[in-house]
Amino acid sequence: MAINPQHAKLGYDKAANESEGTMAAEPAPQDELSENRFIADKLDEVARLLDQQNASLFRIRAYRDAAGYLRGLAYPVRLDYQRGGQRALDDLPTIGQSIAAAIAEILDTGASSLLDRLRGAADPEQVLQSVPMIGPVLASHIHEELGIETLEALEAAAYDGRLAALKGMGPRRIESLRHSLSEILARRRPRKVPQDRQQPAVADILAVDQAFRGNLDRLPTIKPRRFNPTGETRLPILHTEREGWQFTALFSNSPTAHRFAKTLNWVVIYFERTDQPEGQVTVVTEYGGPLDGKRVIRGQENACKAYYEAQEQSRLHA
Repeated sequence: MAINPQHAKLGYDKAANESEGTMAAEPAPQDELSENRFIADKLDEVARLLDQQNASLFRIRAYRDAAGYLRGLAYPVRLDYQRGGQRALDDLPTIGQSIAAAIAEILDTGASSLLDRLRGAADPEQVLQSVPMIGPVLASHIHEELGIETLEALEAAAYDGRLAALKGMGPRRIESLRHSLSEILARRRPRKVPQDRQQPAVADILAVDQAFRGNLDRLPTIKPRRFNPTGETRLPILHTEREGWQFTALFSNSPTAHRFAKTLNWVVIYFERTDQPEGQVTVVTEYGGPLDGKRVIRGQENACKAYYEAQEQSRLHA
């Protein structure tokens, strides 16, 4: 079923104008609610895959409850999104920030990167190409060199200097990308994104990495579509929770990981919390320097160094 980006223009404007902050009293005709059911089906599939992959019952139930709510909604949920962006979705019953972001993505694109990831069908380079001025070659370069898989991560790289370090990325081009990303992501944000956006502690991320790598033979597996000519179900996946954060960990299946034979070393960890949008990091083994042989969060080497030094001090004083 295809999502029509202009769906709301086919008869929802009148209801939106009459409501002015509250929905029209009369339920919408059933054919106008088909998009709600389409989104609900995707959320139900997320819940089903999370259940199969041994995620927490809380997370599974959250997606199922959201799907049930959308199926029972008497008007098109797109009306809320048009009027108030992701924040309006976040304000709906049973819809937290992470699920609001998933719904916003489906309304914008007709697809869900979370669902693709759980299916093993994620194509980060296709996601990056949705930004103006990013074609197949640049998308591949950004993904391979920086490990970026989402538009949110691309925006962060545009501000923290990582994108500027790539060949051919001058100040004007980066500024244009910032502007495009700001427009694309504006409606998906529930509020102004704080400069000190939170993420899990280094200790928790490294603990998730250790739990993933230490339990590979006991984890459920998914069938990646990329770099999998035999169609083998072979990619382990871990869903876990620490300190209020929900984590998903799996080995990198990127072209760079394959080229450098790091598919059993580089671990991509996604995290989310009810009051924080999804983020991701990559944990790798460091070679050379003071962190030689240790697991390190790419881009957070100094924080990892401080973590290991604190651990060593604790051990010496124990």
